[in-house]
Amino acid sequence: MTNSQQLISSVLVANRGEIARRIFATCRRTGLGTVAVYSDADADAPHVAEADAAVRLPGSTPAQTYLRADLIIAAAQAAGADAIHPGYGFLSENAEFARAVQAAGLVWIGPPATAIEEMGSKVAAKKMMDAAGVPVLAELDPDEVTEAQLPVLIKASAGGGGRGMRVVRTLAELPDQLAGARREAESAFGDPTVFCERYLETGRHIEVQVMADTHGTIWAVGERECSIQRRHQKVVEEAPAPLVERIDGAGSVENGMRARLFDAARQAAAAIGYTGAGTVEFLADEAGEFYFLEMNTRLQVEHPVTECTTGLDLVALQLDIARGARLDPEPPAMRGHSIEVRLYAEDPAQDWQPQSGTVHHIEIPSVLTEFDLPTRPGVRLDSGVVDGSVVGVHYDPMLAKVISYGRTRDEAARLLAAALQRARIHGLVTNRDLLVRVLRHPAFLAGDTDTAFFATHGLAALAAPVLTDADEKLSIVAAALAESAANRAGAGVVAGIPNGWRNLPAQSQRKSYESRSTGTHEIDYRFTRTGVEVADLAGLELITATPGEVVLAVPGEHGPVRRQFAVARYDDLVCVDSALGPVTVRRLPRFTDPADQIATGSLLAPMPGSVIRLGAEVGSTVTAGQPILWLEAMKMEHTVAAPVAGVLSAVNVEVGRQVEVGTVLAVVDPAAENQE
Repeated sequence: MTNSQQLISSVLVANRGEIARRIFATCRRTGLGTVAVYSDADADAPHVAEADAAVRLPGSTPAQTYLRADLIIAAAQAAGADAIHPGYGFLSENAEFARAVQAAGLVWIGPPATAIEEMGSKVAAKKMMDAAGVPVLAELDPDEVTEAQLPVLIKASAGGGGRGMRVVRTLAELPDQLAGARREAESAFGDPTVFCERYLETGRHIEVQVMADTHGTIWAVGERECSIQRRHQKVVEEAPAPLVERIDGAGSVENGMRARLFDAARQAAAAIGYTGAGTVEFLADEAGEFYFLEMNTRLQVEHPVTECTTGLDLVALQLDIARGARLDPEPPAMRGHSIEVRLYAEDPAQDWQPQSGTVHHIEIPSVLTEFDLPTRPGVRLDSGVVDGSVVGVHYDPMLAKVISYGRTRDEAARLLAAALQRARIHGLVTNRDLLVRVLRHPAFLAGDTDTAFFATHGLAALAAPVLTDADEKLSIVAAALAESAANRAGAGVVAGIPNGWRNLPAQSQRKSYESRSTGTHEIDYRFTRTGVEVADLAGLELITATPGEVVLAVPGEHGPVRRQFAVARYDDLVCVDSALGPVTVRRLPRFTDPADQIATGSLLAPMPGSVIRLGAEVGSTVTAGQPILWLEAMKMEHTVAAPVAGVLSAVNVEVGRQVEVGTVLAVVDPAAENQE
């Protein structure tokens, strides 16, 4: 029996997090049952709670769980699901998995296994597209790269998402980079195969969403631009593409860039007999010429911007096509503009270090809908976490996709930047400030969004806090006054009197906080009969102070301005939110235990992870910045380097050891080098 003859009543999603929740949302809207699978690390994840049934995959790593085709198929059979949707990542582009699903009598909600296979090898895919007349960048054999071909980009043949991707600029570094890329590819996709291609320092990443039914109709649903990337992984995506809009606006639309892109995408899909949702990716230059990069035979992370600008539910279309339905002859026209940003638990200012821990609170204002189409300008949220969710070390650190829809590109950017600035995200360092700065950057607003955006405009400047130092100080003052109010609220006697109150003039109270960006802040304040006095902030007036909210009247050139600050505390972590922007600080203890001091030259684990390689032995002389060991966390390798020059006096870990953030991994003794 073929897919077109089968009915679908219950869908198992062979994935986790945000994409599982997204697919479940469409299933609920269309009357289908839902089945989740989960690793031990995801036992309490939102996607598990939202499914009609859930099946455990024993273990925590992808290799033990979400990459186990046999366990997933058995889970579908156990829960009574009759179809499997793979989402993206993991097994979504694994032809053998698609075949195994169908062999088990289940409906595969995806393209034919042969199409996955043909596009699964990026090397073979390029040759096929070249033969079909689609322009391509030549593939290079990693073992035969020459000086003249540098720089080159190493890419994993079996997957995407930046896993296994490395830019190589010298032949000397090629062997180590190849080895690292192969390890990452093996960990993420179960296939270590990599290849090289010429690396273009700048360019536009433009992709076309295609949708094809089993009756020969192929839609080019619209294009997206995804040029702003970090580590070759997309960060900002939008539809339509600013480059295409500019080029077509200056010439003939009939023979313009969009028409050529759509023709090439439909040609690529037809060449492999494609059905279902897919994306044909191109690298374009400023003149509008483009080259085939790859075809992703699955739903893309950034599909919501296409949904917002077409009014289509792409997951619903996938389900319809799997049932054998026909597409209309032509797709709907695009409308308005949509921008998506990926909100990550990571620190861009520290080489994009991924973060892990508890999401104490996440709240995005102006959200019109979740996992659905906005009916008017506003914000859509597709999130994989809720309050209390734990971000672990085994999976990608994306918390949510925040998507705006506007009548114009400027409106979409303005809506999204405002929502992010006012968002309350407590518990983890995120890339939120960077996203706000990108969305408000003059180059972005002008549509100048090539793949070198961060390098061109300076990552340090883009990753800086949105608030000014003066506004951060106000927020920290609010934190101190809220803490004072909390202390009084919990007092056993005379709780209504301000903390530290004296009937006669007395010394100021002091509270100390540490900011990641500006260091230690010591807030000196004292309550008087007329209010509060804060050192270095003459004229500041306290309107109200409760444990959760502080209202201040801030003096200014044209008179005082009231500002409201919401304050939340989680042990020593203090989060302050206001219209000015977010501030997160740590409350410092009044007294420090000498035993808590870290020795100079200590290498601390920047994140939880597994030690996969050691680069030096105890007793070795090392230089500042020399790699000492490598950690694997969230499917990526991270180098831990010597903080100073000296002698490696201790290595406290071994290969395979799982470490927590802040663990002292090794110690470099600078004095030992000086004695030589």
